[in-house]
Amino acid sequence: QVQLVESGGGPVQPVRSLRLSCAASGSISRIFNMGWYRQAPVKQRELVAAIARGGTANYADSVKGRFTISRDNAKNTVYLQMNSLNPEDTAVYYCNADAIAVVGDAFRRNNYWGQGTQVTVSS
Repeated sequence: QVQLVESGGGPVQPVRSLRLSCAASGSISRIFNMGWYRQAPVKQRELVAAIARGGTANYADSVKGRFTISRDNAKNTVYLQMNSLNPEDTAVYYCNADAIAVVGDAFRRNNYWGQGTQVTVSS
């Protein structure tokens, strides 16, 4: 299967920056779209940014111009550079990957999630 491990979260002051990383490992055949979602308390999980294998990216309106998603296909890693953070960005950030895993003699495509990393923006 495929495992996703996020890193880079933590407490940060408003207007500061953080960079999240998510590394995929396991029996990976191919990774298609990768993305970042977030979930704040008492809110639904929402898409923050996503990036296709070829590099095309899309963003939630709330983060356009402040966040940048990128990926390194050779390392099976996706990044989220977050600038000009504000308290409304406080949430657990989850990495997501649409990937094909090698399972025995078969190839299986599935949607995978990381365990999440907390980002807290506060003065």
